[in-house]
Amino acid sequence: MWEYLLVFLGAAIPWLEMAVVIPLGIITGLNPFWVVVIGFIGNMVTVLALIIGYNKFKIWLAKRREGKVQKESKRSERAKRIWNKYGLPGMLLLGPILIGTHIAAFIAMTLGGSKKQTTIWSAISIAVWALVFGILTALGFDFFVREI
Repeated sequence: MWEYLLVFLGAAIPWLEMAVVIPLGIITGLNPFWVVVIGFIGNMVTVLALIIGYNKFKIWLAKRREGKVQKESKRSERAKRIWNKYGLPGMLLLGPILIGTHIAAFIAMTLGGSKKQTTIWSAISIAVWALVFGILTALGFDFFVREI
């Protein structure tokens, strides 16, 4: 049971997220279905917390950066290019593989996405990528084990 808790916690941590946690959970022998479901929930919980608490976080970040010269990061630049080209759905669907779900949701909110639309597209994106990572890992791992 504690292994599934680790999957949940790992998926909830920005930068670690589902792309690493789901394949690791499946490779270690956990049930792929539960790894995908728990990975989705873990990632979605913290993304929802970020979306819900966005205004407070924005105020905190502004106070923290007050008086400092801030250089735009490569992730932020990449996110703005995605936003300009594909809009909110594209940002959140491509986010998990290019910049991370948490950063994608935060930037989507920063660039004017509503909480409702950001939540919907984040859920769709996280579900799709959780399934992709889970299915590909399960099929690839199953194929690899059979060949040995």
